[in-house]
Amino acid sequence: MSLITVRNLCLGYDSRVIVKDLNFSVNAGEYLCIVGENGSGKSTLMKTLLHLQKPISGQIETGDGLNADEIGYLPQQTEIQRDFPASVREIVLSGRLNHCRKRFFYNKEDKEIAAKNMERMGILPLENRCYRELSGGQQQRVLLARALCAAEKILLLDEPVSGLDPKVTQEMYDLIESLNKEGITIVMISHDIQAALHYASHILHIGDTVFFAEKEKYLAEIQKGKEELILHG
Repeated sequence: MSLITVRNLCLGYDSRVIVKDLNFSVNAGEYLCIVGENGSGKSTLMKTLLHLQKPISGQIETGDGLNADEIGYLPQQTEIQRDFPASVREIVLSGRLNHCRKRFFYNKEDKEIAAKNMERMGILPLENRCYRELSGGQQQRVLLARALCAAEKILLLDEPVSGLDPKVTQEMYDLIESLNKEGITIVMISHDIQAALHYASHILHIGDTVFFAEKEKYLAEIQKGKEELILHG
C-alpha cells in the first residue's frame, strides 16, 4: 500500500493554475525525485503534500499507517534562516515539537532521539555551537537531523544541496542515500537531473508535460525523445 497517493491534483494560487492532472504514488522505501524547470510548481507540490497549502482540486491520500506527524521536512533555506541565533541542539530538538502535544517541555525520549540523530549526521560535537556560525554543509546536516527527529518513515527534501560546494553536495547526497538504504522513504526536489537519475528509484517530471515513472522508464522516454528529434528535427 502506498504511503502517499496523489489523484488528479491541480495546484496554483488564487485560482491561477500552475500544474494540473498530477497522478502519482510513493511507496515505502522508494526514492522519488521531483524535477522540472523553475516555476513549474515543484515547491508548491511539496507544500501541498505537507498540507501547508490547499490544492485547487484533486486528492492527496495517505496510507500504510502514515500519520501527518510522521513526515519530516527539510525546506529551502533563506538568508534569514541561515542567521538564526540558536544552538544546534535547540534546532534539532525543535523537530520533536509535534510529538510534545500538550507537554510544554522536551522529555527524556525527545532528548535521546535528538542526540541519536545528531550523532547520525555527524554533528553531535557541534551541539552547543550557534547555528549561524556553522558552514552551509553543517547547517544542512543540522536541518536533516531536525527532520529526522520529526519523522522516521518519510522525508520531504526541497533542494537540499542548494548553495553547497561540490564536495559537500556529494556528502549530502551520500547521507540521503544512506537514509534511504535504512528504509526511510525519500521525496526530493532537485535541479540536478544527473543526481536524480543516479539516486532515484522514481522520477516525477513537472513542466509543460507531466511524467511519472520508474527511473528506467523515464530514461527510456528521454532516449526515445532524442531519437525522434534526430529523425524529425
